[in-house]
Amino acid sequence: MQKSNSNPQQNTSTDKTREQIMAEREAKKQAKLAKKQKLNAPATTIITEVEQTTITKKLTTTTTTTTKEQNLLPLHSTNVADTKTASEASAISSTDVKPTAPAGEKTREQIKAEREAKKAAKHAAKSIKSNNVDAAADQLSDLQVATKTETASAASALTADHEKKKPALSKAERRAIQEAQRAAKAQGQTKKPPGGVQTAGANSVKKAPSVDATPVKEQRDDKHDKHESPAKSPSKSGTLKADRECKVKLFNHLVSADKDASLFINDPNVHPSMARLGVQYAQRTIVGSNARCIAFLHALRQVVQDFETPAKKEFGRSLDVAVKHHVDHLNKCRPLAVSVYNAYKQFKNQLTQLPTDTPETELKELLGHFIDTYIENQIGKAAQAISSSMQEKITDGDVLLTFACSSLIQFICEEAKRRKVTFRVIVVDSRPFCEGQEMLRRLHACGIPCTYVLINAISYVMPEATKVMLGAHALLANGYVMARTGTAQVALVANSHNVPVLVCCETHKFSERFQTDAIVYNELCDPNLLVMDGKCCLNNWQSKSRLTPLNLSYDITPPELVSAVVTEVAILPCTSVPVILRIKPDIGY
Repeated sequence: MQKSNSNPQQNTSTDKTREQIMAEREAKKQAKLAKKQKLNAPATTIITEVEQTTITKKLTTTTTTTTKEQNLLPLHSTNVADTKTASEASAISSTDVKPTAPAGEKTREQIKAEREAKKAAKHAAKSIKSNNVDAAADQLSDLQVATKTETASAASALTADHEKKKPALSKAERRAIQEAQRAAKAQGQTKKPPGGVQTAGANSVKKAPSVDATPVKEQRDDKHDKHESPAKSPSKSGTLKADRECKVKLFNHLVSADKDASLFINDPNVHPSMARLGVQYAQRTIVGSNARCIAFLHALRQVVQDFETPAKKEFGRSLDVAVKHHVDHLNKCRPLAVSVYNAYKQFKNQLTQLPTDTPETELKELLGHFIDTYIENQIGKAAQAISSSMQEKITDGDVLLTFACSSLIQFICEEAKRRKVTFRVIVVDSRPFCEGQEMLRRLHACGIPCTYVLINAISYVMPEATKVMLGAHALLANGYVMARTGTAQVALVANSHNVPVLVCCETHKFSERFQTDAIVYNELCDPNLLVMDGKCCLNNWQSKSRLTPLNLSYDITPPELVSAVVTEVAILPCTSVPVILRIKPDIGY
């Protein structure tokens, strides 16, 4: 074997044959491909070792075929040894061995060697998928021991030739070596395999990944991602699915109140009174248009008293910026009511009218006086004026029907009781908040006889009612009434039974917004509030794909269902709202 290798060695020293030139060209091409692909070293270590064993077996078996093949084998073996130092051992050797035997002239030993190599590659790929690198290493070691006797002479010849002559590497080959080392080093830093895996990765740094190992690596990554995706998906897709199912597509443009009010408590720019009010808004401790407006004005008074004008700043402008920040904070906790927004606009208008040559203490007193006057006139005196107008409509024997809870309707009923008018009240209530229970408690405390029913029984009690008195969240400029969800249904049933519907609403709740349905603007509440208990059919509604609960706060009642609107100015039809909005600044309110 060694004698047959000596003659070609002498021929290579004198001049290069055609096969040597082709081998060098193939080596350069493979170096460029290895630089572009930059495959991971640990995943290809086993593949290159298998290929090396098959190459050596091919070399040993082809030496016994013909004298022509014996002359060509040492040339290609030297190419394999040279390119191995350049990190392209497997790719170059696979391309160099092919010219040694023509197509269709493979011997029986070559076919067996190729079959054994394929089997070893399949077993190695299976061992990689199961993350059992030690078993794959044992399998390869057994394969190497089985072929050790056959490849001893060829391996000794390769090492002897490699030690005798080490040709100079080209520029492309050096770059390929550097790129392979950098890729292996980067992978070793990002992913450190334990124990024997780490040593295998360290040894594979010297070898470039073969081109044939590319589909095996990609297949492994794809299957690895498929196995990991179900474990990662429930955390991310679960929240996205919950957010998607909590909203109906028709109401996706609406913003619901923030459930976690503690996110805004620690803001250093928010006054403690405003932070407390935001929590009360979010938890629905303070409900009702008038109650929310009064609480806002009281908190605003505290902000004005504790405000300090920055250096070289004007009081009015700097206070306007601070109040705007507080209003934005309240809007995050829960969307502002129309009454709160109107009070804020009046306060901003008052800030623009403050004199500039007045001390800061006097300006704060002026703002405090404005807040007290607004509460007294817009809420207190307005309620008294509306009550006096309604007393003329309430007579002995009347049955008044009301919906949910309204502080204004409560004030009117208490005033009629003080006038010793004999009447009774039917309180209609609805879930999920059941505010009618609070209305029932207040009226019962005053000694007024009451009847309590849910909204699904309204058609049974409506024939008994003589008048329907409803409160309102806001009165829109086109005459539509915005009130708690269920008000439109009560007005519709009353209209079908020819019962007059009177809406009691102060002028500070009038809005310039036009709206004909409850879709364009509304407030979304938590859909979990619709679930009564564990036995409710809505329990665990998130797991039901075709069920999407919707909890709206307000609905819109058309003006055709409203007989009249009772305000502190007069008893007017719904279409007179634009007139009130136009003359309101002139009447002093």
